Amino acid sequence: MFKHMFKHMFRRANTRGNTMNRKKSVNLYCRDIVEIMQEGLLVVADDGTIQMVNKALEDITGYSREELLGQPCTIFKCDACKLIRGGPGRSWCKLFKHREQIKRKCHLARKDGSYVTAIKTATVLCDEQGQTLGAVEIVTDISELDRMDRELKQLSRVLDEESTFQGMVGRSSRMKNVFELVEKAAQSDFPVFISGESGTGKELVAQAIHKLSPRTHQPYMQVNCAALNESLLESELFGHVKGAFTGAMQHRKGRFEAADKGSIFLDEIGDLPMSTQVKLLRVLETKSFERVGENRTVSVDLRLITATNKNLPELISAGRFREDLFYRINVIPVILPPLRERKEDIPHLAEFFIQRLSRKNNKNIKGINPEAMRIFMQYSWPGNVREMKSALEYSYVLTVGPMIRPEHLPENMLKGAQPQTVQRQAEGISDMQQQKQELIKALKQSRGNKSQAARALGINRVTVLNRMRKFGIDLQKDVVY
Repeated sequence: MFKHMFKHMFRRANTRGNTMNRKKSVNLYCRDIVEIMQEGLLVVADDGTIQMVNKALEDITGYSREELLGQPCTIFKCDACKLIRGGPGRSWCKLFKHREQIKRKCHLARKDGSYVTAIKTATVLCDEQGQTLGAVEIVTDISELDRMDRELKQLSRVLDEESTFQGMVGRSSRMKNVFELVEKAAQSDFPVFISGESGTGKELVAQAIHKLSPRTHQPYMQVNCAALNESLLESELFGHVKGAFTGAMQHRKGRFEAADKGSIFLDEIGDLPMSTQVKLLRVLETKSFERVGENRTVSVDLRLITATNKNLPELISAGRFREDLFYRINVIPVILPPLRERKEDIPHLAEFFIQRLSRKNNKNIKGINPEAMRIFMQYSWPGNVREMKSALEYSYVLTVGPMIRPEHLPENMLKGAQPQTVQRQAEGISDMQQQKQELIKALKQSRGNKSQAARALGINRVTVLNRMRKFGIDLQKDVVY
């Protein structure tokens, strides 16, 4: 009905006589209907001039009908329209070019300069011959819904802040100190050195520092220094030019260059080769480097974040890490405590992971029963938070009822409960020794398969490789199967 009314309106300048009289009464009824609509209605000609508005649109925008008629529709400064306007030589609006109905959220400028959030539906009107007459837009004010949605999100953030910080969970005093240090460190440009055992969340800390820093909208690059050999790592960090080495078929930008104006995170920096350490030291001192195979200097402005689970002072004593580089990267040290030293966070971590699993899967598990939680609290967690996450994913799959029970836990957790911990302490076996023994045992049972050993221990394959290097485990000498 509206389309017929609007077509009639566009034709009225050229329509006379009986045709005008026959449609006049229908048009009046349609106008009454339009005026009582709760949604704003806007009709524009094909040149963008406003031909008609209703009372609701006056209320939404603050403009009177007289102020709008004959004006270009750009008076509303709609951000959605900015996205659909064509370039030079094209139709002034792609709506008229493609003749497709458009529905999207947008912001319209009111007469007083404020903006109103709305859902706008727009479509083109054509006559029987397919000629464009104009366009009609329905505007629904959702400002109140938008405000309530923002308040709900803000409330959710407030509730989450009680136990979480940038994806990290912790209410213990040690973790609160870490969160406070991360916030302060993020506001400076000094290098940050994150240390802690594998699985304690070093990557999350690095991401939080970048996200909370003034560089948050700039690039964030991450490199695992233990994942590549020396030649590949140098090319990954600094880039190379075509022909620099066999297989260099084209120029390649390195991570340092890609991170310009942003942050770069070098994980497992304790595995950085000595030759690359020298070049990294120069980047820190001069903010410049050369691509592999090129003499031209490239300047960068970036924030360096590094991390390791190794003891760098010990590596310095062994001649495997430069002391001057250590002092350059260790300007702001962030030390992450192992999970066994902040056991008051275990229930909160467990609840956090279970809720996240429940949101992703069609399975409603309420939590962990007291006996299983006792095992969680007594277990030493050699793989820290990462191991807990894997253990809960394993238990989540096995659990049938509403609660995770001891029989749903990984076998290594049941073996690592308090009685065995007390026995190890009585025998004078350290956690490091226990980790090495458990790893060798898992490698024997898997016949040297690192992925299977990782699954048995509740850790990932990279952690297995790191621990093999850390403990000097040789498959040929130490693992006999």
